[in-house]
Amino acid sequence: MLDTAKQISDNLLFPIYTEMDEKKPTKGDGVVHVHPDMKKIMKEVGESGWIVAQEDFHHGGQQMPATVYNAANFIFHSANTSAASYFGLTMGSAELISAFGSKELQETYMTKMFAGQWQGTMALTEPHAGSSLGDIYSTATETADGSYKIKGQKIFISAGDHDAVENVVHLMLAKIDGGPAGSKGISLFVVPKHRPENGELVYNDVFTAGFEAKMGMKGCPVMHLVMGDNDNCKGWLVGEPHNGLRYMFQMMNGARISVGMMSSALSSAAYYAALEYANERPQGRTVSNQDPSTPMENIINYADVKRMLLFQKSTMEGSLALVCQCAMYADLAKVSEGEEAKKYKLLLDLLTPMAKAYPSEISVQSTSQGMQVLGGAGFCSDFPLQQYYRDTRINPIYEGTTGIQAMDLLGRKVTMKMGAAVMAFGAELQETIMAGMAVESLKPYATKLGGSAQKFQEVTMKLMDLAQKEAPEVFLADATLYLENAGILAVAWQWLKQGMVVEAKLAENPTGDELNFYKGKQAAFEYYFEYELPKSIALTKRLLSDNRLTLNLNPEYLN
Repeated sequence: MLDTAKQISDNLLFPIYTEMDEKKPTKGDGVVHVHPDMKKIMKEVGESGWIVAQEDFHHGGQQMPATVYNAANFIFHSANTSAASYFGLTMGSAELISAFGSKELQETYMTKMFAGQWQGTMALTEPHAGSSLGDIYSTATETADGSYKIKGQKIFISAGDHDAVENVVHLMLAKIDGGPAGSKGISLFVVPKHRPENGELVYNDVFTAGFEAKMGMKGCPVMHLVMGDNDNCKGWLVGEPHNGLRYMFQMMNGARISVGMMSSALSSAAYYAALEYANERPQGRTVSNQDPSTPMENIINYADVKRMLLFQKSTMEGSLALVCQCAMYADLAKVSEGEEAKKYKLLLDLLTPMAKAYPSEISVQSTSQGMQVLGGAGFCSDFPLQQYYRDTRINPIYEGTTGIQAMDLLGRKVTMKMGAAVMAFGAELQETIMAGMAVESLKPYATKLGGSAQKFQEVTMKLMDLAQKEAPEVFLADATLYLENAGILAVAWQWLKQGMVVEAKLAENPTGDELNFYKGKQAAFEYYFEYELPKSIALTKRLLSDNRLTLNLNPEYLN
Protein backbone atom coordinates (compact mmCIF):
# COMPACT_ATOMS: atom_id res chain seq x y z
CA MET A 1 0.00 0.00 0.00
CA LEU A 2 2.81 2.42 0.82
CA ASP A 3 4.51 1.61 -2.48
CA THR A 4 1.24 2.42 -4.25
CA ALA A 5 0.93 5.71 -2.36
CA LYS A 6 4.49 6.56 -3.40
CA GLN A 7 3.70 5.75 -7.02
CA ILE A 8 0.60 7.99 -7.06
CA SER A 9 2.59 10.75 -5.38
CA ASP A 10 5.51 10.48 -7.81
CA ASN A 11 3.36 10.31 -10.93
CA LEU A 12 0.37 12.54 -10.16
CA LEU A 13 0.88 14.73 -7.11
CA PHE A 14 4.47 15.98 -6.95
CA PRO A 15 4.83 16.99 -10.64
CA ILE A 16 2.18 19.71 -10.23
CA TYR A 17 3.00 20.86 -6.67
CA THR A 18 4.61 24.15 -7.72
CA GLU A 19 2.27 24.61 -10.67
CA MET A 20 -0.81 24.44 -8.42
CA ASP A 21 0.69 27.20 -6.30
CA GLU A 22 1.51 29.43 -9.24
CA LYS A 23 -1.74 28.83 -11.15
CA LYS A 24 -4.23 29.20 -8.34
CA PRO A 25 -7.98 28.55 -8.76
CA THR A 26 -10.10 31.07 -10.68
CA LYS A 27 -13.81 31.77 -10.98
CA GLY A 28 -15.50 32.33 -14.30
CA ASP A 29 -19.04 31.86 -15.61
CA GLY A 30 -20.13 30.86 -12.13
CA VAL A 31 -17.64 27.97 -12.05
CA VAL A 32 -14.56 27.59 -9.84
CA HIS A 33 -11.75 26.26 -12.00
CA VAL A 34 -8.92 24.38 -10.30
CA HIS A 35 -5.84 22.73 -11.79
CA PRO A 36 -7.10 20.41 -14.57
CA ASP A 37 -5.11 17.48 -13.21
CA MET A 38 -7.24 17.48 -10.04
CA LYS A 39 -10.03 15.74 -11.95
CA LYS A 40 -7.61 12.96 -12.86
CA ILE A 41 -6.26 12.78 -9.30
CA MET A 42 -9.72 12.54 -7.70
CA LYS A 43 -10.68 9.85 -10.22
CA GLU A 44 -7.47 7.86 -9.58
CA VAL A 45 -7.60 7.94 -5.76
CA GLY A 46 -11.31 7.14 -5.88
CA GLU A 47 -11.01 4.20 -8.25
CA SER A 48 -7.95 2.81 -6.47
CA GLY A 49 -9.80 2.81 -3.14
CA TRP A 50 -7.89 5.43 -1.17
CA ILE A 51 -10.88 7.55 -0.17
CA VAL A 52 -12.78 4.51 1.12
CA ALA A 53 -9.65 2.78 2.47
CA GLN A 54 -10.50 2.91 6.19
CA GLU A 55 -14.21 2.21 5.74
CA ASP A 56 -15.89 -1.10 6.67
CA PHE A 57 -15.87 -3.88 4.10
CA HIS A 58 -19.66 -3.79 3.64
CA HIS A 59 -19.35 -0.15 2.48
CA GLY A 60 -16.70 -1.11 -0.06
CA GLY A 61 -13.75 -0.30 2.19
CA GLN A 62 -10.53 -2.13 2.93
CA GLN A 63 -10.71 -1.67 6.72
CA MET A 64 -7.17 -0.30 6.41
CA PRO A 65 -5.61 0.34 9.82
CA ALA A 66 -5.24 4.02 10.68
CA THR A 67 -1.52 3.41 11.19
CA VAL A 68 -1.10 2.35 7.56
CA TYR A 69 -3.39 5.05 6.16
CA ASN A 70 -1.61 7.80 8.09
CA ALA A 71 1.75 6.63 6.77
CA ALA A 72 0.34 6.76 3.23
CA ASN A 73 -1.17 10.17 3.97
CA PHE A 74 2.30 11.34 5.01
CA ILE A 75 3.57 10.40 1.54
CA PHE A 76 0.64 12.13 -0.22
CA HIS A 77 1.11 15.38 1.69
CA SER A 78 4.89 15.32 1.30
CA ALA A 79 4.29 15.28 -2.46
CA ASN A 80 1.48 17.83 -2.73
CA THR A 81 -0.44 18.94 0.33
CA SER A 82 -2.94 21.05 -1.64
CA ALA A 83 -3.96 18.13 -3.86
CA ALA A 84 -4.07 15.64 -0.98
CA SER A 85 -6.44 17.93 0.94
CA TYR A 86 -9.22 17.42 -1.63
CA PHE A 87 -9.54 13.68 -1.13
CA GLY A 88 -8.68 13.77 2.57
CA LEU A 89 -11.63 16.07 3.24
CA THR A 90 -13.89 13.90 1.11
CA MET A 91 -12.92 10.80 3.07
CA GLY A 92 -13.63 12.45 6.42
CA SER A 93 -17.01 13.80 5.28
CA ALA A 94 -18.13 10.47 3.81
CA GLU A 95 -17.07 8.66 6.98
CA LEU A 96 -19.31 11.00 9.00
CA ILE A 97 -22.29 10.07 6.87
CA SER A 98 -21.29 6.42 7.24
CA ALA A 99 -21.09 6.69 11.03
CA PHE A 100 -24.21 8.76 11.78
CA GLY A 101 -26.29 9.18 8.61
CA SER A 102 -29.44 7.32 7.72
CA LYS A 103 -29.38 4.47 5.24
CA GLU A 104 -30.95 6.78 2.66
CA LEU A 105 -28.21 9.39 3.11
CA GLN A 106 -25.56 6.70 2.89
CA GLU A 107 -26.97 5.32 -0.34
CA THR A 108 -27.40 8.78 -1.86
CA TYR A 109 -24.01 10.29 -1.06
CA MET A 110 -21.36 7.84 0.15
CA THR A 111 -20.75 5.87 -3.02
CA LYS A 112 -20.16 9.00 -5.13
CA MET A 113 -17.94 10.56 -2.47
CA PHE A 114 -15.85 7.45 -1.90
CA ALA A 115 -15.44 7.14 -5.68
CA GLY A 116 -13.99 10.67 -5.88
CA GLN A 117 -16.88 11.84 -8.08
CA TRP A 118 -18.28 14.16 -5.39
CA GLN A 119 -16.23 16.37 -3.05
CA GLY A 120 -16.87 16.45 0.69
CA THR A 121 -16.26 19.40 3.04
CA MET A 122 -16.60 20.56 6.63
CA ALA A 123 -18.76 23.72 6.87
CA LEU A 124 -18.38 25.04 10.40
CA THR A 125 -16.98 28.57 10.54
CA GLU A 126 -19.07 31.70 10.01
CA PRO A 127 -17.95 35.33 9.60
CA HIS A 128 -18.59 36.10 13.29
CA ALA A 129 -18.09 32.62 14.81
CA GLY A 130 -14.84 30.68 14.46
CA SER A 131 -13.87 28.62 17.50
CA SER A 132 -17.04 29.80 19.27
CA LEU A 133 -19.35 27.51 17.31
CA GLY A 134 -22.16 27.95 19.80
CA ASP A 135 -22.65 31.43 18.33
CA ILE A 136 -23.34 30.37 14.73
CA TYR A 137 -26.33 32.00 12.99
CA SER A 138 -27.06 29.39 10.29
CA THR A 139 -30.59 28.05 10.67
CA ALA A 140 -32.54 24.96 9.65
CA THR A 141 -36.34 24.86 9.36
CA GLU A 142 -38.03 21.48 9.04
CA THR A 143 -40.29 20.99 6.00
CA ALA A 144 -43.12 18.59 5.22
CA ASP A 145 -40.92 16.19 3.22
CA GLY A 146 -38.53 15.66 6.15
CA SER A 147 -35.77 17.84 4.74
CA TYR A 148 -34.76 21.20 6.24
CA LYS A 149 -34.69 24.66 4.69
CA ILE A 150 -31.14 25.95 5.27
CA LYS A 151 -30.10 29.60 5.56
CA GLY A 152 -26.68 30.96 6.47
CA GLN A 153 -23.11 31.71 5.50
CA LYS A 154 -19.93 29.70 5.92
CA ILE A 155 -16.34 30.85 5.44
CA PHE A 156 -12.94 29.15 5.18
CA ILE A 157 -14.46 26.10 3.44
CA SER A 158 -11.56 24.17 1.93
CA ALA A 159 -12.36 22.68 -1.49
CA GLY A 160 -15.77 24.29 -1.04
CA ASP A 161 -16.47 24.59 -4.77
CA HIS A 162 -14.57 23.41 -7.85
CA ASP A 163 -14.86 21.79 -11.25
CA ALA A 164 -12.78 18.66 -10.63
CA VAL A 165 -15.91 16.86 -9.37
CA GLU A 166 -19.58 16.69 -10.36
CA ASN A 167 -20.88 17.91 -7.01
CA VAL A 168 -19.75 19.25 -3.63
CA VAL A 169 -21.35 17.90 -0.44
CA HIS A 170 -21.09 20.08 2.66
CA LEU A 171 -21.33 18.60 6.14
CA MET A 172 -22.76 21.75 7.67
CA LEU A 173 -23.52 22.88 11.21
CA ALA A 174 -26.75 24.83 11.75
CA LYS A 175 -29.38 25.41 14.44
CA ILE A 176 -32.89 24.01 14.13
CA ASP A 177 -35.60 26.58 14.84
CA GLY A 178 -36.60 26.49 18.49
CA GLY A 179 -33.61 24.41 19.56
CA PRO A 180 -31.49 25.01 22.69
CA ALA A 181 -29.21 28.03 22.82
CA GLY A 182 -25.45 27.78 22.39
CA SER A 183 -23.53 24.67 21.38
CA LYS A 184 -26.26 22.37 22.72
CA GLY A 185 -28.52 23.51 19.87
CA ILE A 186 -26.16 22.67 16.99
CA SER A 187 -27.23 20.03 14.48
CA LEU A 188 -25.39 18.49 11.52
CA PHE A 189 -26.75 18.50 7.98
CA VAL A 190 -25.82 17.21 4.56
CA VAL A 191 -26.09 20.25 2.28
CA PRO A 192 -25.04 19.51 -1.32
CA LYS A 193 -24.36 22.20 -3.90
CA HIS A 194 -26.60 20.21 -6.25
CA ARG A 195 -29.29 18.03 -4.69
CA PRO A 196 -30.26 14.73 -6.30
CA GLU A 197 -33.88 14.79 -7.53
CA ASN A 198 -35.49 12.18 -9.80
CA GLY A 199 -32.12 10.92 -11.01
CA GLU A 200 -30.78 14.40 -11.80
CA LEU A 201 -28.73 17.02 -9.99
CA VAL A 202 -30.65 20.24 -9.23
CA TYR A 203 -28.95 23.46 -8.05
CA ASN A 204 -29.46 23.66 -4.28
CA ASP A 205 -29.08 27.43 -3.75
CA VAL A 206 -25.52 27.15 -2.44
CA PHE A 207 -23.78 30.22 -3.83
CA THR A 208 -20.01 30.78 -3.95
CA ALA A 209 -19.56 34.38 -2.81
CA GLY A 210 -15.79 34.39 -3.28
CA PHE A 211 -12.34 33.07 -2.50
CA GLU A 212 -10.21 33.64 0.55
CA ALA A 213 -6.87 35.13 -0.56
CA LYS A 214 -4.42 32.78 1.12
CA MET A 215 -0.73 32.98 1.95
CA GLY A 216 -0.17 29.32 1.04
CA MET A 217 -2.03 26.13 0.13
CA LYS A 218 -3.14 28.06 -2.94
CA GLY A 219 -3.89 24.98 -5.02
CA CYS A 220 -6.91 24.13 -2.85
CA PRO A 221 -9.59 26.85 -2.96
CA VAL A 222 -11.03 28.13 0.30
CA MET A 223 -14.51 29.50 -0.20
CA HIS A 224 -17.06 31.88 1.28
CA LEU A 225 -20.46 30.23 0.74
CA VAL A 226 -24.00 31.57 1.07
CA MET A 227 -26.76 29.03 1.59
CA GLY A 228 -30.44 29.74 0.95
CA ASP A 229 -30.19 33.27 -0.40
CA ASN A 230 -33.09 32.44 -2.73
CA ASP A 231 -34.95 30.46 -0.06
CA ASN A 232 -34.33 27.20 -1.93
CA CYS A 233 -31.52 25.42 -0.07
CA LYS A 234 -32.33 21.99 1.32
CA GLY A 235 -30.39 20.07 3.94
CA TRP A 236 -30.84 16.63 5.45
CA LEU A 237 -30.31 15.96 9.15
CA VAL A 238 -27.45 13.65 10.08
CA GLY A 239 -28.28 11.57 13.15
CA GLU A 240 -30.28 13.11 15.99
CA PRO A 241 -31.14 16.81 16.35
CA HIS A 242 -28.82 18.96 18.50
CA ASN A 243 -25.99 16.42 18.41
CA GLY A 244 -24.13 18.01 15.52
CA LEU A 245 -21.10 19.17 17.45
CA ARG A 246 -20.56 15.70 18.93
CA TYR A 247 -20.78 14.12 15.48
CA MET A 248 -18.52 16.71 13.92
CA PHE A 249 -15.87 16.14 16.56
CA GLN A 250 -15.37 12.63 15.17
CA MET A 251 -14.22 14.22 11.92
CA MET A 252 -12.40 17.07 13.68
CA ASN A 253 -10.39 14.75 15.93
CA GLY A 254 -9.38 12.67 12.93
CA ALA A 255 -8.61 15.89 11.06
CA ARG A 256 -6.43 17.13 13.93
CA ILE A 257 -4.26 14.04 13.68
CA SER A 258 -4.21 14.52 9.90
CA VAL A 259 -2.99 18.10 10.38
CA GLY A 260 -0.15 16.75 12.51
CA MET A 261 0.65 14.34 9.69
CA MET A 262 0.41 17.10 7.06
CA SER A 263 2.80 19.21 9.11
CA SER A 264 5.27 16.34 9.47
CA ALA A 265 5.01 15.75 5.72
CA LEU A 266 5.81 19.36 4.83
CA SER A 267 8.67 19.33 7.35
CA SER A 268 9.98 16.20 5.65
CA ALA A 269 9.75 17.71 2.16
CA ALA A 270 11.54 20.84 3.38
CA TYR A 271 14.23 18.77 5.11
CA TYR A 272 15.11 16.75 2.04
CA ALA A 273 15.09 19.84 -0.17
CA ALA A 274 17.49 21.58 2.25
CA LEU A 275 19.63 18.45 2.54
CA GLU A 276 19.95 18.17 -1.24
CA TYR A 277 21.04 21.80 -1.49
CA ALA A 278 23.54 21.49 1.39
CA ASN A 279 25.18 18.49 -0.30
CA GLU A 280 25.61 20.37 -3.59
CA ARG A 281 26.31 23.99 -2.60
CA PRO A 282 30.02 24.95 -2.30
CA GLN A 283 30.64 28.04 -0.20
CA GLY A 284 33.76 29.25 1.61
CA ARG A 285 36.19 27.17 3.61
CA THR A 286 36.47 26.01 7.19
CA VAL A 287 37.73 28.52 9.73
CA SER A 288 40.98 26.57 10.08
CA ASN A 289 41.57 26.62 6.33
CA GLN A 290 41.62 30.06 4.72
CA ASP A 291 43.81 29.16 1.77
CA PRO A 292 41.98 30.58 -1.32
CA SER A 293 43.83 28.16 -3.60
CA THR A 294 42.03 25.16 -2.06
CA PRO A 295 38.55 24.07 -3.24
CA MET A 296 35.51 25.50 -1.49
CA GLU A 297 33.65 23.27 0.96
CA ASN A 298 30.09 22.07 0.46
CA ILE A 299 28.06 23.76 3.17
CA ILE A 300 26.95 20.45 4.70
CA ASN A 301 30.43 20.23 6.24
CA TYR A 302 29.82 23.26 8.48
CA ALA A 303 28.68 22.62 12.05
CA ASP A 304 25.90 25.22 11.99
CA VAL A 305 24.40 23.78 8.80
CA LYS A 306 24.49 20.31 10.34
CA ARG A 307 22.77 21.79 13.41
CA MET A 308 19.96 23.22 11.27
CA LEU A 309 19.54 19.95 9.40
CA LEU A 310 19.52 17.95 12.64
CA PHE A 311 16.89 20.30 14.03
CA GLN A 312 14.75 19.60 10.96
CA LYS A 313 15.36 15.86 11.03
CA SER A 314 14.86 15.32 14.76
CA THR A 315 11.68 17.37 15.09
CA MET A 316 10.20 16.04 11.85
CA GLU A 317 10.86 12.36 12.53
CA GLY A 318 9.78 12.81 16.16
CA SER A 319 6.54 14.44 14.99
CA LEU A 320 5.92 11.63 12.53
CA ALA A 321 6.44 9.05 15.26
CA LEU A 322 3.99 10.83 17.60
CA VAL A 323 1.27 10.96 14.94
CA CYS A 324 1.83 7.28 14.09
CA GLN A 325 1.57 6.48 17.80
CA CYS A 326 -1.86 8.16 17.88
CA ALA A 327 -2.94 6.21 14.81
CA MET A 328 -1.84 2.99 16.48
CA TYR A 329 -3.84 3.83 19.62
CA ALA A 330 -6.88 4.41 17.38
CA ASP A 331 -6.39 0.95 15.86
CA LEU A 332 -5.84 -0.71 19.24
CA ALA A 333 -8.96 0.96 20.67
CA LYS A 334 -10.98 -0.63 17.83
CA VAL A 335 -9.68 -4.16 18.25
CA SER A 336 -9.42 -4.26 22.05
CA GLU A 337 -12.17 -4.81 24.60
CA GLY A 338 -13.07 -3.69 28.11
CA GLU A 339 -10.53 -1.79 30.18
CA GLU A 340 -7.81 -2.19 27.59
CA ALA A 341 -9.95 -0.49 24.93
CA LYS A 342 -10.78 2.31 27.39
CA LYS A 343 -7.08 2.82 28.07
CA TYR A 344 -6.20 3.23 24.40
CA LYS A 345 -9.14 5.61 23.90
CA LEU A 346 -7.94 7.72 26.84
CA LEU A 347 -4.39 7.83 25.47
CA LEU A 348 -5.66 8.81 22.03
CA ASP A 349 -7.83 11.58 23.48
CA LEU A 350 -4.96 12.97 25.53
CA LEU A 351 -2.36 12.81 22.76
CA THR A 352 -4.53 14.20 19.96
CA PRO A 353 -4.01 17.90 20.84
CA MET A 354 -0.26 17.23 21.25
CA ALA A 355 -0.12 15.42 17.89
CA LYS A 356 -1.85 18.34 16.21
CA ALA A 357 -0.06 21.21 17.95
CA TYR A 358 3.58 20.09 18.26
CA PRO A 359 4.08 18.98 14.63
CA SER A 360 2.27 22.04 13.26
CA GLU A 361 4.09 24.60 15.40
CA ILE A 362 7.51 22.99 14.96
CA SER A 363 6.93 22.65 11.20
CA VAL A 364 6.86 26.43 10.87
CA GLN A 365 10.25 26.59 12.57
CA SER A 366 11.57 23.56 10.70
CA THR A 367 10.68 24.80 7.22
CA SER A 368 12.09 28.20 8.19
CA GLN A 369 15.39 26.53 9.09
CA GLY A 370 15.29 24.77 5.73
CA MET A 371 15.05 28.18 4.03
CA GLN A 372 17.97 29.34 6.17
CA VAL A 373 20.14 26.48 4.91
CA LEU A 374 19.64 27.80 1.39
CA GLY A 375 20.39 31.37 2.39
CA GLY A 376 19.04 33.92 -0.11
CA ALA A 377 18.05 31.14 -2.51
CA GLY A 378 15.59 29.84 0.05
CA PHE A 379 13.63 33.08 -0.16
CA CYS A 380 13.21 32.78 -3.93
CA SER A 381 10.63 30.85 -5.92
CA ASP A 382 13.37 29.02 -7.84
CA PHE A 383 13.44 26.62 -4.89
CA PRO A 384 10.47 24.99 -3.10
CA LEU A 385 11.41 25.97 0.47
CA GLN A 386 9.44 29.21 0.43
CA GLN A 387 6.34 27.30 -0.71
CA TYR A 388 6.74 24.67 2.00
CA TYR A 389 6.99 27.49 4.54
CA ARG A 390 3.87 29.25 3.23
CA ASP A 391 1.93 26.00 2.97
CA THR A 392 2.72 24.80 6.47
CA ARG A 393 1.96 28.13 8.18
CA ILE A 394 -1.77 27.37 8.13
CA ASN A 395 -1.35 24.15 10.09
CA PRO A 396 -1.16 25.71 13.60
CA ILE A 397 -4.51 27.36 12.71
CA TYR A 398 -6.33 24.48 10.96
CA GLU A 399 -8.91 22.48 12.96
CA GLY A 400 -8.62 24.68 16.03
CA THR A 401 -5.70 26.99 16.77
CA THR A 402 -2.88 26.00 19.10
CA GLY A 403 -4.60 27.96 21.86
CA ILE A 404 -7.78 25.95 21.36
CA GLN A 405 -5.78 22.69 21.43
CA ALA A 406 -4.15 23.86 24.67
CA MET A 407 -7.50 24.53 26.34
CA ASP A 408 -8.72 21.15 25.10
CA LEU A 409 -5.70 19.39 26.59
CA LEU A 410 -5.58 21.14 29.94
CA GLY A 411 -9.24 22.05 30.36
CA ARG A 412 -10.75 18.74 29.20
CA LYS A 413 -8.35 15.88 28.54
CA VAL A 414 -6.16 16.25 31.64
CA THR A 415 -9.13 16.59 33.99
CA MET A 416 -11.42 13.95 32.46
CA LYS A 417 -12.19 10.83 34.50
CA MET A 418 -10.23 12.15 37.49
CA GLY A 419 -6.98 12.39 35.56
CA ALA A 420 -7.13 8.84 34.18
CA ALA A 421 -5.67 9.83 30.80
CA VAL A 422 -2.65 11.57 32.33
CA MET A 423 -2.02 8.56 34.55
CA ALA A 424 -2.20 6.23 31.54
CA PHE A 425 0.27 8.46 29.68
CA GLY A 426 2.58 8.45 32.72
CA ALA A 427 2.50 4.65 32.75
CA GLU A 428 3.45 4.54 29.05
CA LEU A 429 6.33 6.93 29.70
CA GLN A 430 7.51 4.93 32.67
CA GLU A 431 7.46 1.68 30.71
CA THR A 432 9.68 3.22 28.01
CA ILE A 433 11.99 4.84 30.58
CA MET A 434 12.53 1.54 32.40
CA ALA A 435 13.25 -0.23 29.12
CA GLY A 436 15.74 2.51 28.22
CA MET A 437 17.47 2.22 31.60
CA ALA A 438 18.16 -1.44 30.82
CA VAL A 439 20.32 -0.41 27.82
CA GLU A 440 23.66 0.88 29.11
CA SER A 441 24.23 3.44 26.35
CA LEU A 442 20.71 4.83 26.77
CA LYS A 443 20.73 5.25 30.56
CA PRO A 444 21.65 8.97 30.45
CA TYR A 445 18.78 9.67 28.04
CA ALA A 446 16.27 7.58 29.97
CA THR A 447 17.31 9.44 33.12
CA LYS A 448 16.75 12.82 31.41
CA LEU A 449 13.33 11.74 30.19
CA GLY A 450 12.47 10.49 33.67
CA GLY A 451 13.40 13.85 35.17
CA SER A 452 11.30 15.71 32.59
CA ALA A 453 8.34 13.39 33.18
CA GLN A 454 8.58 13.99 36.92
CA LYS A 455 8.62 17.78 36.42
CA PHE A 456 5.66 17.51 34.06
CA GLN A 457 3.75 15.63 36.73
CA GLU A 458 4.65 18.35 39.25
CA VAL A 459 3.34 21.06 36.93
CA THR A 460 0.14 19.08 36.27
CA MET A 461 -0.52 18.64 39.99
CA LYS A 462 -0.04 22.36 40.62
CA LEU A 463 -2.44 23.28 37.84
CA MET A 464 -5.01 20.76 39.09
CA ASP A 465 -4.78 22.42 42.49
CA LEU A 466 -5.31 25.84 40.88
CA ALA A 467 -8.34 24.48 39.05
CA GLN A 468 -9.97 23.66 42.37
CA LYS A 469 -9.08 26.89 44.16
CA GLU A 470 -9.15 29.62 41.52
CA ALA A 471 -11.25 30.83 38.61
CA PRO A 472 -10.83 28.83 35.37
CA GLU A 473 -8.98 31.76 33.78
CA VAL A 474 -6.11 31.29 36.25
CA PHE A 475 -5.83 27.58 35.60
CA LEU A 476 -5.84 28.03 31.81
CA ALA A 477 -3.82 31.24 31.44
CA ASP A 478 -0.67 29.43 30.30
CA ALA A 479 -2.36 26.39 28.77
CA THR A 480 -0.46 26.91 25.51
CA LEU A 481 2.86 26.67 27.34
CA TYR A 482 1.62 23.52 29.06
CA LEU A 483 0.76 22.04 25.67
CA GLU A 484 4.18 22.99 24.26
CA ASN A 485 5.86 21.33 27.21
CA ALA A 486 3.71 18.22 26.83
CA GLY A 487 4.57 18.01 23.13
CA ILE A 488 8.31 18.24 23.78
CA LEU A 489 8.01 15.47 26.37
CA ALA A 490 5.88 13.25 24.11
CA VAL A 491 8.36 13.52 21.22
CA ALA A 492 11.29 12.77 23.56
CA TRP A 493 9.38 9.63 24.59
CA GLN A 494 9.07 8.66 20.93
CA TRP A 495 12.78 9.22 20.37
CA LEU A 496 13.72 7.00 23.32
CA LYS A 497 11.51 4.27 21.83
CA GLN A 498 13.34 4.69 18.51
CA GLY A 499 16.68 4.87 20.28
CA MET A 500 16.22 1.34 21.61
CA VAL A 501 15.52 0.05 18.10
CA VAL A 502 18.59 1.88 16.78
CA GLU A 503 20.87 0.37 19.41
CA ALA A 504 19.59 -3.13 18.66
CA LYS A 505 20.07 -2.65 14.90
CA LEU A 506 23.59 -1.22 15.28
CA ALA A 507 24.51 -4.26 17.35
CA GLU A 508 23.88 -6.33 14.19
CA ASN A 509 26.79 -4.48 12.51
CA PRO A 510 24.99 -3.12 9.43
CA THR A 511 27.01 -1.64 6.57
CA GLY A 512 26.58 0.89 3.77
CA ASP A 513 23.28 2.74 3.47
CA GLU A 514 21.75 0.76 6.31
CA LEU A 515 24.56 1.82 8.66
CA ASN A 516 24.17 5.45 7.59
CA PHE A 517 20.41 5.26 8.17
CA TYR A 518 20.74 4.07 11.76
CA LYS A 519 23.65 6.41 12.49
CA GLY A 520 21.49 9.25 11.21
CA LYS A 521 18.69 8.14 13.51
CA GLN A 522 21.15 7.97 16.39
CA ALA A 523 22.38 11.52 15.70
CA ALA A 524 18.81 12.89 15.49
CA PHE A 525 17.91 11.10 18.74
CA GLU A 526 20.97 12.56 20.50
CA TYR A 527 20.28 16.02 19.07
CA TYR A 528 16.72 16.00 20.38
CA PHE A 529 17.81 15.17 23.91
CA GLU A 530 20.71 17.65 23.85
CA TYR A 531 19.01 20.59 22.13
CA GLU A 532 15.20 20.24 22.29
CA LEU A 533 14.30 18.46 25.53
CA PRO A 534 16.16 21.10 27.65
CA LYS A 535 13.62 23.68 26.44
CA SER A 536 11.16 22.09 28.86
CA ILE A 537 13.26 23.43 31.76
CA ALA A 538 12.33 27.04 30.99
CA LEU A 539 8.71 26.11 30.30
CA THR A 540 8.48 24.24 33.60
CA LYS A 541 9.91 27.21 35.48
CA ARG A 542 7.32 29.51 33.94
CA LEU A 543 4.43 27.09 34.57
CA LEU A 544 5.41 26.78 38.25
CA SER A 545 5.62 30.56 38.67
CA ASP A 546 2.89 32.49 40.49
CA ASN A 547 3.34 35.58 38.29
CA ARG A 548 0.06 36.37 36.50
CA LEU A 549 1.23 39.00 34.04
CA THR A 550 -0.91 38.04 31.04
CA LEU A 551 -3.98 37.41 33.18
CA ASN A 552 -3.89 40.72 35.00
CA LEU A 553 -2.55 42.97 32.22
CA ASN A 554 -4.83 45.88 31.31
CA PRO A 555 -5.42 45.56 27.53
CA GLU A 556 -5.14 49.34 27.21
CA TYR A 557 -1.43 49.04 28.05
CA LEU A 558 -0.90 47.27 24.73
CA ASN A 559 -2.40 50.08 22.65
